[in-house]
Amino acid sequence: MGAGKTAVGRQLARSLHMAFVDSDAEIEKRTGVDIPFIFEKEGEEGFRRRESTVIQDLSRLESVVMATGGGAILDPENRAALTSRGTVIYLHASVGQQLARTRLSDNRPLLHTDDPAGRLEGLMAVREPLYRKMADLVVDTDGRKVKEVARDILRLLEQE
Repeated sequence: MGAGKTAVGRQLARSLHMAFVDSDAEIEKRTGVDIPFIFEKEGEEGFRRRESTVIQDLSRLESVVMATGGGAILDPENRAALTSRGTVIYLHASVGQQLARTRLSDNRPLLHTDDPAGRLEGLMAVREPLYRKMADLVVDTDGRKVKEVARDILRLLEQE
């Protein structure tokens, strides 16, 4: 959360002359409701089922840059789809940076807690090893502007 997946993904897609898709936005489009509403009515488990279906569909598209929610990698089928069908880029952001970037957002159900920092640290402890294992590229986003991060990704992609 707050690593810049959507903003950087959009910029990267523009630079590569590709379409941009966001799995969370696609879930909202398909259901007609926002993510917090899905969490409220179906819980995280219900949301993750929907997310998996969307990722399976979107990962089959060609010439797209896709941003997924941070927890998408928890599902082994999502990991397999993403790693086998494209280049996976992990945008790393420290917990402090995530807190700064998400503090004004009401659209983060997992952060609706008395201890958002503790929640982010717990999520990072579980997720980061998975992110690093499946990533083709790891790019730090702390304190960096979207265009700068996208330029770095383009440079790294050219080196592959």
